[in-house]
Amino acid sequence: MRICVLGCGRMGALTANTMCAEGHEVTVIDKNADAFKRLSPDFTGHKIVGNGLEKSTLIKAHLENMDAFVATTNYDTRNILGATIAKKIFSVPKVVARFYDQDRAKIFNAFGIETVCVTSIGSQMVENIILGING
Repeated sequence: MRICVLGCGRMGALTANTMCAEGHEVTVIDKNADAFKRLSPDFTGHKIVGNGLEKSTLIKAHLENMDAFVATTNYDTRNILGATIAKKIFSVPKVVARFYDQDRAKIFNAFGIETVCVTSIGSQMVENIILGING
């Protein structure tokens, strides 16, 4: 699969490293070149320094040829915009956006953008630990 990851923070780097190690073709976009230090020395994908919301950066990343786009920046608004651009303008088949705000995640999920709300997932995990629920 050809995958583009927007944001090379902890989640973006882990996603990129994992997908690359599994043999996928991965491109990572981040505004800060230092963020790429989070990538594994074994990372063989592409690194693009730029604004992942700008068309020129997304064209440079060959977004029109991607099978998946993952928005993992620390900002819900950037992830919303990036995911929407990938889905609506570049017609990327699989689009996933990381959110902190569970209400926003629900709204965009209803519009066909798959979402991961780390706040909801974390809260559920804490509850499961407290109640002794496995899984």
